[in-house]
Amino acid sequence: MYFTTLTTLLTLAASALAAPAPAPTYHNWPGAPTKTYTAPRITHTVVAGRGGQLRFDPENVVAEVGSIVEFHFLPANHSVVEAAFNAPCRPRSDVDPAAPNSFFSGFFPVTPNPDGSLCQSEEVFQIEVKDDKPIWYYCGQPGGGGHCQRGMVGVINQRFDTPFTLEKFRQEAAKVPPPPGLPAGGVRGGWRIPNPNPLGGF
Repeated sequence: MYFTTLTTLLTLAASALAAPAPAPTYHNWPGAPTKTYTAPRITHTVVAGRGGQLRFDPENVVAEVGSIVEFHFLPANHSVVEAAFNAPCRPRSDVDPAAPNSFFSGFFPVTPNPDGSLCQSEEVFQIEVKDDKPIWYYCGQPGGGGHCQRGMVGVINQRFDTPFTLEKFRQEAAKVPPPPGLPAGGVRGGWRIPNPNPLGGF
């Protein structure tokens, strides 16, 4: 009797250890696709507006296929919008019929702390790197002549053996007239989630 009970308990314990843990799932805005992690992924952090500058930091990221790029936002009000290399400062979906779901984070208004201490957005924006093609992006804030036009651009997986460089993208962005308005269609192409590291000290 004792032996049978012990054998049963050991069998149940072994089964529990062998069973895979359920993958965490969370949603974004209503109707957004579900993101399910089935294994740990590398997350690359990009900070918008570090030091009050109109820059993404880092602005040139090398990211493996399947990894996540996570954007954190500092004061005052920034966004991240996917673009095409040959059309900077414009949503890629406006110029590329094959990219209707190019990403747009929406805006992240962040009020500076009165004491001057660091603060960042309560949410972050994540995208998944689905292939090894370069991903060009910019800040869609139109104020002050346009953050994109003033150099707030970035790239994921730039190819360094081609003339399609981040510096060239920035130079072309400076020639674009100030934006007539905001990207249409709302948040898309990624996930807005609660900031997993709100005290990160960016």
